[in-house]
Amino acid sequence: MSIIDVNYAYVAGAIAIVLLAIWMFLLELRLKKLFRGKKAKDLEEIMTALDKELKRLDASREEIEKYLAAAEKRLKKSVQNVGIIRFNPFGDAGSNQSFAIALLDENGNGVVLSGLYSRDKVNVFAKPIEKGGSQYTLTREEKEAIKATSSDEK
Repeated sequence: MSIIDVNYAYVAGAIAIVLLAIWMFLLELRLKKLFRGKKAKDLEEIMTALDKELKRLDASREEIEKYLAAAEKRLKKSVQNVGIIRFNPFGDAGSNQSFAIALLDENGNGVVLSGLYSRDKVNVFAKPIEKGGSQYTLTREEKEAIKATSSDEK
């Protein structure tokens, strides 16, 4: 090795040492800023408290997720679709006093209620609905009421 190569090596080493010293100095400043007025024990207590809080929040989140899943299950079975049709079953008697109303859940299950009005009496009928249909014969108005539940804007 020549003297010039050795001098370059010394200069490169000196530059590396100066850069490392600057880096350590800046790191020391950042650490002092971070730990300003704090002791290691204080930081450990803070980290322990944060860990406990995170565990509590996680447990709370799980509880909320379970509640929402149960609420979603109940909501699917609630009445969400309503369709009503008013009609006159007897052309010569009065106006549209009779009705058919369908009360259905998200899956098209529920009931259709029909009220037939005449001058002497009112008859009310109920038919169970499963997936939009019934095991009982549905009148045209009852079918229209069921159809009216799906025409609502969701």
